[in-house]
Amino acid sequence: MQRSTGTVLAAVTAAAALVLSGCGTEQTASGPADSGGKPKVCLIMKSLANEYFQQMQKGAKEHVDKLGTLDLQAAGIQNETDVDGQIALVDKCITQQVRAIVIAPADSKALVQSVVKASKAGIKVVNIDVALDPDALKAAGVDIPLVGPDNRAGAKQVGDVLAKAVPGGKVVILEGNPGADNALQRKNGFNDTVAEAKLTLLDSKTAHWETDEAYTVFGNMLTAHPDIQGVLASNDSMALGVIKVIQERSANVKVVSIDNIPAVTPFLKNGPMLATLDQYGSEQAGDGIDVAMQLINGQAVTGWQKTRMNVVTAGA
Repeated sequence: MQRSTGTVLAAVTAAAALVLSGCGTEQTASGPADSGGKPKVCLIMKSLANEYFQQMQKGAKEHVDKLGTLDLQAAGIQNETDVDGQIALVDKCITQQVRAIVIAPADSKALVQSVVKASKAGIKVVNIDVALDPDALKAAGVDIPLVGPDNRAGAKQVGDVLAKAVPGGKVVILEGNPGADNALQRKNGFNDTVAEAKLTLLDSKTAHWETDEAYTVFGNMLTAHPDIQGVLASNDSMALGVIKVIQERSANVKVVSIDNIPAVTPFLKNGPMLATLDQYGSEQAGDGIDVAMQLINGQAVTGWQKTRMNVVTAGA
């Protein structure tokens, strides 16, 4: 039986509350800080209210426990737009003189100054998930490796699933945080599908990665355009808000998205979601930590280390 969106959202909120209750004190894997001469590494994520980053944190800790060669401090912010919160976390890691910082920035430009500060303090920095602004890094004379997926290509892959389901159809885009590079790349990928498949794009607006905001934004879109046939949502959290509107209005609208969080599984099986993109967040964190350890050990790692992704559908 299909669970209601309200039930799913309640479960997500409850899980987030448990994680956020520990915010302010980082959770440490593999024992006390620097025990046994192990280097301390900070993992700084975006919103821990998002299941994607909850999975990332869990995967990172499991990876570190298997390695047994470092101490990990994992922390996140309370919402997707809390840029100041991330800056404060970076500053705290610098003050603690950690050996490396692995960061998924909430804003691709706003975090550059902080990571440059860390780098110039002798701390190794690895960028995961959301690319930092390459021009700003170049201007600062800092080379920071990126570990993450091709967001533009991935967005087009799930977009193409929607295009096949609603050929020539009328669609809208729910964008992520305008300051984040992955939000831009996903929007670009969706627009690639729109252009190639000759879809009609009725509207494109940000909901800042958030479920509640997506509920409001898409509700307004559907009121203005009751003939919407498909939604290209830039993450699953926003897709959940879209699905709630679809259910409440009994609308015949198909949805594709990105992240493959557990909360969307029933909607893949029973509709209205056609596909989501798994970008393996827990693996990304582990890969980023591995690169950080390589840098700590004197190995040179530069450029973009692409990580895997996979389209997930009801039959997958």
